[in-house]
Amino acid sequence: MRDIFTEIFENQPIDPTESARRGLRMQRRARFYSQAEVGEAGQILLDGKPVRTPARRLLAVPGRPLAEAIAAEWQAQRNTIDPAAMPLTRLANAIIDGVADAAGPVAAEIEQYLGSDLVLYRAPGPAGLLAAQARHWDPVVAWVRDTLGARFVLAEGVVYVAQPAGAVAAAARAIPTDMADPKNLWRLGAISAVTTLTGSALIALALAHGALTADEAWAAAHVDEDWNRSQWGSDEAEDERRAFRRHEMDAAAAVLRLAS
Repeated sequence: MRDIFTEIFENQPIDPTESARRGLRMQRRARFYSQAEVGEAGQILLDGKPVRTPARRLLAVPGRPLAEAIAAEWQAQRNTIDPAAMPLTRLANAIIDGVADAAGPVAAEIEQYLGSDLVLYRAPGPAGLLAAQARHWDPVVAWVRDTLGARFVLAEGVVYVAQPAGAVAAAARAIPTDMADPKNLWRLGAISAVTTLTGSALIALALAHGALTADEAWAAAHVDEDWNRSQWGSDEAEDERRAFRRHEMDAAAAVLRLAS
């Protein structure tokens, strides 16, 4: 069983965008168990035996609801185990094997996004795109201002505009850093995943604090892409990659919801 876990999930990227690139070609192995269930302390068990991450750590999560959701992914596998269909398990592996040993650097990376966040840079045109950006992004900027006390500056185009240090610091305080609470580790990992997927720490924080739903966060992250798709269409390969990223996003949103 040890070799099978390693083969299925080894070299799994923590970066969800890289995970999306690899996701459609992940290898499969035959299903080797009958029952997936939750054991003590949130451990995932297959026929009573604990699942381990690629780094050989126990796959155990805080809170039974999240553990049951991950066990359900394993139970839903049919003749073969398809890692691409197990976004919660892959995110759990990344958090346990990667984020747990680097919580400080992960939080710092999220904070770096705040200085040039997606929602702060508006297009010079056309009017329809500007309206869409305002519709999806203005509520995020307003929530950050009113709830976190962070007043950011909006910019036009792609030329970098330095943000007030006080605004960045105020928003950064909403990033989980107290790892004495194990749930914060999982929240941090999920926020990191959403930040990377969306290009926006502000969208990720709004989602984590319940100011956006997963659907709203997804729409906010894809305003420009959706505008281009409405003008030029899309192809099947891009649709597949987008669907995979959406599964990654929904997994992170589930962690934020179920681990709280």
